[in-house]
Amino acid sequence: MTVRWGVIGTGGIARSFVGDCTAAGVEFVAVGSRTQASAESFAAEYGIPRAHGSYEDLVADPDVDAVYVATPHARHADDALLAIEAGKHVLVEKAFTITAAEARRVVDAARHRDVAVMEAMWTRFLPQMTMIRELVAEGRIGRPRVVEATHHQDLPRDPSHRLNDPALGGGAILDLGVYPVSFAVDVLGAPVAVAAAGTLSDQGVDTQMGIVMTHEGGTQSTVHFALDVRSPNTASIIGEDGRIDIDATWYTPTTWRLRDRDGAVVEEYDSREELAGYAHEVRAFESMIASGDRSGGAMPIAQTIAVMAAMDEARRQVGVRYAADDSSTAR
Repeated sequence: MTVRWGVIGTGGIARSFVGDCTAAGVEFVAVGSRTQASAESFAAEYGIPRAHGSYEDLVADPDVDAVYVATPHARHADDALLAIEAGKHVLVEKAFTITAAEARRVVDAARHRDVAVMEAMWTRFLPQMTMIRELVAEGRIGRPRVVEATHHQDLPRDPSHRLNDPALGGGAILDLGVYPVSFAVDVLGAPVAVAAAGTLSDQGVDTQMGIVMTHEGGTQSTVHFALDVRSPNTASIIGEDGRIDIDATWYTPTTWRLRDRDGAVVEEYDSREELAGYAHEVRAFESMIASGDRSGGAMPIAQTIAVMAAMDEARRQVGVRYAADDSSTAR
């Protein structure tokens, strides 16, 4: 079964995703933007047959089987719901939504329409992450006790940029923090307690934040992220009998090592790829569509909601509020 893809949004992440996936053979048949000119420019650049000047026209396109939502965070829920109502399968760029309440609405709608929906946490589908999960499951490091991960980038400082605009879901947590939080949940399960501290910008979004999460059985994860500094961005899974160290940049195809309890290298891997690796999640999602599976595979929808809930709590403690928080409370 060939899945024909449509794209909502023509910004930076859409360009990275479509460029990488096109090189891997994914079929894109349509793109939708808020303006016809933007849609046509994007379509011409990536060889996409049809350009739509509205999101409504994109989801109404009968040749589109699945939609990739690549709009700013504040639009994710509405755009996903638009596509779901049109009967399309939906892959939503991370962070999945602004709040856990929004995430639940999207998931409920997808179940009602019997379409597949998944968060585009592409790193979970990289071959290296599959191998790392297998090593942990096989007990190669014993019981995992601690996960450590960082995500620091030096991003635009312009107050009007979407990354710094609370109306668009700006701040470090939704763009950067979602990576290490999701990684910790992947390894240790949903947290049972969250403790967060951070620094806010003049616009009221987080420029940096640290989160300590406690998981079932007393295991813990520590994550830190910031949008105005750089770091190597490495990660480790520490077990009772060894650990796995993932090199920079840990959430991309990279090198990593399995170490024993004394720190000696037992095995090492080079998982670097020619492409960025976005196509792995697309192929997994296409398999979900073909099989009728709705579980989410390596990115279970229940974990997506757990990640959103953990970030909701971290934001509450630090004082980051979005308009969606008020509407979620009202519901």
